[in-house]
Amino acid sequence: MDWYQKDIETVISELGTSRSGLSSTEATKRLAEYGSNELKESKRKTSFMMFVDQFRDFMIIVLIIAAFVSGIIGELSDTLAIIVIVVINAIIGFVQEYRAEKAMAALKKMAAPTSTVIRGGVPETIPSSRLVPGDVVMLETGRIIPADMRLMEATQLRIEEAALTGESVPVEKETRLLKEEMTSLGDRKNMAYKGTVVSYGKGQGIVVSTGMNTELGKIAAMLQEEEGVKTPLQKRLAAFGRRLSVAVIVICSIIFGIGLLRGEDVLVMLLTAISLAVAAIPEALPAVVTISLALGAKKMVRQNALIRKLAAVETLGSVTFICSDKTGTLTLNQMTVEEIYVDREIMKMQDSGYRVQDEKNHASGIMHLESLPFTPYLLLMTALALNNDAAVDKEGRMIGDPTEIALYVAALESGFKKEELQKIYPKVAEIPFDSERKCMTTVHRIQDTRYMIQDGKNHISGIMHRASFVSFTKGAVDVLIEKADSIMTSDGLEPIDRKDLMAVNDKMAADGLRILGVAMRKWDALPEVVSADSVERDLIFWGLVGMIDPPREEARDSVALCKSAGIRAVMITGDHPITARAVAKRLNIIDDDRKVLMTGRELEKLSLREFEEKVEQISVYARVAPEQKLKIVKALQDKGQFVAMTGDGVNDAPALKRADIGVAMGITGTDVAKEAAHMILLDDNFATIVRAVKEGRRIFDNIRKFIRYTMTSNSGEIWTIFLAPFLGLPIPLLPIHILWINLVTDGLPGLALAAEPPEKDVMNRPPRDPKENIFSGMWVQIIWIGLLMGIISIFTQALAIKMNLDYWRTMVFTVLCLSQMGNVLALKSEKESLFSQGVLSNKPLLGASILAVLLQLSTVYVPFLNPIFKTMPLPLTELVLCFVLSSLIFFAVEGEKWWRRRMTAV
Repeated sequence: MDWYQKDIETVISELGTSRSGLSSTEATKRLAEYGSNELKESKRKTSFMMFVDQFRDFMIIVLIIAAFVSGIIGELSDTLAIIVIVVINAIIGFVQEYRAEKAMAALKKMAAPTSTVIRGGVPETIPSSRLVPGDVVMLETGRIIPADMRLMEATQLRIEEAALTGESVPVEKETRLLKEEMTSLGDRKNMAYKGTVVSYGKGQGIVVSTGMNTELGKIAAMLQEEEGVKTPLQKRLAAFGRRLSVAVIVICSIIFGIGLLRGEDVLVMLLTAISLAVAAIPEALPAVVTISLALGAKKMVRQNALIRKLAAVETLGSVTFICSDKTGTLTLNQMTVEEIYVDREIMKMQDSGYRVQDEKNHASGIMHLESLPFTPYLLLMTALALNNDAAVDKEGRMIGDPTEIALYVAALESGFKKEELQKIYPKVAEIPFDSERKCMTTVHRIQDTRYMIQDGKNHISGIMHRASFVSFTKGAVDVLIEKADSIMTSDGLEPIDRKDLMAVNDKMAADGLRILGVAMRKWDALPEVVSADSVERDLIFWGLVGMIDPPREEARDSVALCKSAGIRAVMITGDHPITARAVAKRLNIIDDDRKVLMTGRELEKLSLREFEEKVEQISVYARVAPEQKLKIVKALQDKGQFVAMTGDGVNDAPALKRADIGVAMGITGTDVAKEAAHMILLDDNFATIVRAVKEGRRIFDNIRKFIRYTMTSNSGEIWTIFLAPFLGLPIPLLPIHILWINLVTDGLPGLALAAEPPEKDVMNRPPRDPKENIFSGMWVQIIWIGLLMGIISIFTQALAIKMNLDYWRTMVFTVLCLSQMGNVLALKSEKESLFSQGVLSNKPLLGASILAVLLQLSTVYVPFLNPIFKTMPLPLTELVLCFVLSSLIFFAVEGEKWWRRRMTAV
């Protein structure tokens, strides 16, 4: 049995303690036995090993080899460029991993520094680290709970547990034992947990767990054990690097062998093969990826998304499931009065009438009651304003319990200003809320008789006429209707129909509303002792108030956008299933199918294998525990899904770390969640995640465009050198030509693709298949475009040799370089024509292409560069011919896109 299932005397007996606490001697003995009440960290990697690990990626190893080969053949500029790229990537990876290690430090900050305990019957303040099981701890408003404890006293005690359980409002605590098995943390009302905060009241608890044995400690253990998952891009690039390296080695070996068989110079062929190998490896790829992600991160900051790990930008573009917390992300995190039941009618607040507002849409002050016809609605709003402990601080911020604030705002927006009403009905007594009575009462003197509500026309014979005092009581409906014997309507007092009221209560609750009842009583003179027994009886029931944390309007649109993008939005919350279902239905996350909702208790009964069979059909999880959130993420990943997990609490941290992309809340999020996450939402808004998804898809598209472009271009170089010997032609390009083309064409134009705007259908297509490699759909283009490029280059070579032109190699060099500029302009969109996009749609790319052409022409026409590049100036006729031949690539690629668009339309 768990501690919450045991009564206080059993707990005291099993822990060998008493209501007077442990003796100092026994506490010292137990400290040695159980250890200090602290979260312990596992052994960390050293900073040096973190840095070294950045060089273990296969693609990085290939690039280092390429840098070494470039140095051997004398291309020191290439060597330097590759080394700079590799080091920059290593530094970025190191910084990200180092920052991730701060999650445990943030978790430890949640520990209370000191605690007030009772030892030997005497209260004393000690460091919380010295607490042991059996200690009796005193709790009061504002204190952090220092350890897990079973409550033995609770006086109006409410504890803020959102960071641990996800519960959106403070939990009212009690001391009675709970007999239910497998009760979630949020429902264990006789327990208090380490790291949560007392928001109201006071109490005492017996420590049952300390340190790593607490619920917070279990989360810390999961956080340390859970390994981060490689991003989709990292997985795809690693596979890409392996395949490419093997292919390059095979092709270059064949070319070297054929050259030797033809009697070519061994050194020349060796340098050619090595140069081709260096050219075939897109060493600019890591730079393109880094720059693309960095530009995306910069753009997303302006959209309220702070990227902690660059890879998160692209990963969001690959997700298939977004597992989102409810409170504050899908909802406003603001309890709001939505419906009231008064005078036999359920009314939406916006339809309830009597709203007195100025031109700025703010409540203009107190309702002038004496000038209005009496209705029960008026007195209900008066009760909400006065029976309330919420207030406005000096900065104009609302302070108080979320429920109280919701009632205060509802009254204020209807024209009932608490501060003004208190002048007319000053409070003379209050009976605070407690979990046993489940209600709260305030007593007021009627100061100004002008505001006595009396109207004979409505047959209400002065409900407050000649009364000197009035009391307002609000609380649980089932409790309040038992304390009332009549109900007020516009026709006067009528006998209360408890069955009918409970039916209305159930109807409102079915919509996910939290319901409170409101009642009153008038007094000519107060009883001698103002107590619950003397005041909270013979009440007149006035109505019901239904509250909810409403969904964000933009979240509903974002969920719809997710559906069009093929992404499943899943709600995971610690709230009650009824509330979760109601919010999910409003957001269109679910329909009326009950199978799409699962509670933490139901999830607990399933093995991982059984759960994996259902996980892809579940859209809402309610009352879940921390380890269950992690179980959900793992199950989805085991089914091959890419998962984004949002959260703000300590309980979310392990799942945030495990998810393909962890998204923490910037406003309500704990430091622990932020440190474990890849991305932080500065506005806590689900819509921001969807905008990030669009940005991530754009970035992934652009990286694929770069790979398609660079591989088709490299393919063209390979085909050119590979086919020439078979046609009886000399090697068309020298090593310097290959390396120059690689530097000029893969460099600036390739990097400029990172700035390409998103395709028009980027959010109207499903996510990429998680099992699909990065080459998917581009192999055919790589082969045929490269082959066409090679044919055009060899045709140029054959034509120039036939014409006995000494500068035939310069022409091949120029045609191949210019062909790649036409290629990059045509490949800037997978579907749209360059002309429909607009030549200026990507100005950096246009500028980079023009610069590449100018640089190529400089190798032909700048005299001192001719001997370096083994080139000769071309006559105007031959130069024009080179431009014409190279442009064939552009029109061929545009023609293919036109054909595909036509086939799609048909």
